[in-house]
Amino acid sequence: MAPTSRSAKRVANPYLTTESPDDLSPPNRIAYEIFAERRDLLPSVERIMNAGLDEASTANALSLFRTSLTVPGDPHRDPAVAIASAGSKPDA
Repeated sequence: MAPTSRSAKRVANPYLTTESPDDLSPPNRIAYEIFAERRDLLPSVERIMNAGLDEASTANALSLFRTSLTVPGDPHRDPAVAIASAGSKPDA
């Protein structure tokens, strides 16, 4: 049996391959917008996108992360914090 390349099995994320974000889901659209503005943030975006969150929580985590980029000291700049916050419910 010949070994297979890991990269051959990986499918590119839609936000990395689309020409237009119009047809993307909300999380993919946010990821596209972050990546279009700041390519250096790809590892952080990938971490959030691959965290296993549902679509709404992924969009929330990405939104928290994106907002943190303009707020000095915002803890959501750490993708792990954005992921954890997106999965928690706000107090009523």
